[in-house]
Order: sequence, then structure tokens, then C-alpha cells
Amino acid sequence: MGIGLSEKAAAKIRSLLAEQHKPEGGLRVKVVGGGCSGLQYKMDLDVERPGDKVFGPPDAKILVDRKSFLYLNGTELDYNEGLMQSGFNLQNPNVKRSCGCGASFTV
Repeated sequence: MGIGLSEKAAAKIRSLLAEQHKPEGGLRVKVVGGGCSGLQYKMDLDVERPGDKVFGPPDAKILVDRKSFLYLNGTELDYNEGLMQSGFNLQNPNVKRSCGCGASFTV
């Protein structure tokens, strides 16, 4: 299965990598403990590490460690830009319940 990537999300990753002068990098998506429902997402620009699973085109990679992949398999990454809120949006079919703020979830 893996992790899917919309064209909007790929374009934003390319833009962020260019701004940060990290052409070999990608967007690391990680699941960490915390938040009001127990788990939350963390994203930042990074380089590929041994053991990572890599998705998307070479110029807009999504980097995921093995443990996080267990929670993220089947997820679709999108990017939305609006007046009130802009940012990456993860549609994760593994989420059973999320909190009211939308930043925390359980599987």
C-alpha cells in the first residue's frame, strides 16, 4: 500500500526543499506519543536515513521510519491553503478516533 501524495502536497514539498536548499531531502512524517488522544503527527524536512520507507517522486519524497509506518500505511498526504488555515492534511484510514482539535488521534 504505502503513502499517497497529492500534486498540491508534492508541489509544497518541492517549494519547501528549494527554500531550505535541501534538494536531496524530503518531508519526514512521524507518529509520536502525545496530544489528548495519545498519538500525534510530527512533520519536518529531513534527509533519508537507513531503514526509512520512502514514497513519492524523487524531488518530493515522503520519509517515514518503520515504527511510524505501522500507523501511516494507506495514508494520503494533501496540502490545503486557505484564509483561516493552511498546511498539510493527512487522511489516515487507520485512525479510529481523533480529538476535537484534530491534532491528536488513536488507532
